[in-house]
Amino acid sequence: MNFRQRTICDEVGCTGIGLHSGKRVKLTIKPAPADTGISFIRKDLVGQPAINAHFDNVVDTNLSTTIGNNGNKVSTIEHIMAAFFGLGIDNVRVELDGPEVPIMDGSCAPFIYLLKSTGIREQKSPKEFLVIKKNFKVNDGDRSVSIFPSKELKISYMIDFRHPLLRNQKYSMRFSGKDFVDDISRARTFGFMKDIQMLQENGLALGGSLDNAIVIDDFRVINEDGLRYRDEFVRHKILDFIGDLAILGRAVIGHFVVERSGHFLNQYMLRKLMDNKRHWKCMSFETPEAIAENSVTIPAFGAMEPIPA
Repeated sequence: MNFRQRTICDEVGCTGIGLHSGKRVKLTIKPAPADTGISFIRKDLVGQPAINAHFDNVVDTNLSTTIGNNGNKVSTIEHIMAAFFGLGIDNVRVELDGPEVPIMDGSCAPFIYLLKSTGIREQKSPKEFLVIKKNFKVNDGDRSVSIFPSKELKISYMIDFRHPLLRNQKYSMRFSGKDFVDDISRARTFGFMKDIQMLQENGLALGGSLDNAIVIDDFRVINEDGLRYRDEFVRHKILDFIGDLAILGRAVIGHFVVERSGHFLNQYMLRKLMDNKRHWKCMSFETPEAIAENSVTIPAFGAMEPIPA
């Protein structure tokens, strides 16, 4: 049932390169009890500190989302968080021996594969849902995130960069686990060739390559294989947005209309929204009948069967 919490059936892991640090990192995802949420554990540090994936622990939003406490940090969590959200996974431990979640291929499809391969298990406790009751909006110049009451989770996104491939690109989705996996999860992060040297001189994008990002020059995509979707850029922005939204620890039932947002505004929106309690109501459901009585459609997170060996 999609209204109960989920974890994974067994531990699963991978090794990859951090996009910004350039460091090789081993990552292991382990099951966790109900009501414990998602935590990241730095196995390489003294005491193996744990950092909960919570908006109060967001410490940096420059080009990625970084969480931390007591000086310990884990960066670039948004893609793996999007994978957890897309499959309805509420409780796991993510163990790393480095400072950054591996970038893999620049999307969250490899994490989706890992999670499905080990299997997803339903837990007894009900999920919590944040139901939007009143319109809400935050702005940052020409960027904005608006939220409207809705019977379902819907995301409408628009980007507009000063580049011929990125003018006024729009995408709208009614969330379901299947649509997320099919239409969003494979969309890769992207960057501009002209910015790479500057980023690397500032200690960023040290692990970036054509294997884990779409790279654009002044006129075209330089990756030999081209794009996975015609509008892959805006789809990846939705992936990032879902990854940032997942840090709430509960699914939102509402309609997000997003224009040119990034990690900073996403996280600012979450903080302001949670501070304005009159705009939302927290709900959980024990039975399908209770869902119907409240006239909401909870997100369909998809099947829990593992991928066949």
